[in-house]
Amino acid sequence: MSNEYPSEAALEKIKVWPIGDKFDWHPLMEYVESEWWAADWGWHRMGNTYRVSTGGWSGNEELISAMQANYMFWSMCWVSSRRGGHFVFRVPKIKTRSPTPEEPRG
Repeated sequence: MSNEYPSEAALEKIKVWPIGDKFDWHPLMEYVESEWWAADWGWHRMGNTYRVSTGGWSGNEELISAMQANYMFWSMCWVSSRRGGHFVFRVPKIKTRSPTPEEPRG
């Protein structure tokens, strides 16, 4: 972050963040938090739920726009937003496939 604003490279990284095979969005949220201005005030995580407030800061608004441009993230994790720059995101729990039982030997 330069002068409290995210760089163009950081914004692009958010827009194209790879989803991987497990759809685990926590690493993306951790990255965005590292770029967030006043995260100690406007960034709250409770389990898989994140409540974030931009504080009206244009750099934080740019981060939200980059998150919104990441279609997979936004469609899977965005829960709500309200006037004043308040957003709620919920990262879905990762479901792992159960191994198939072995075929009976006979």
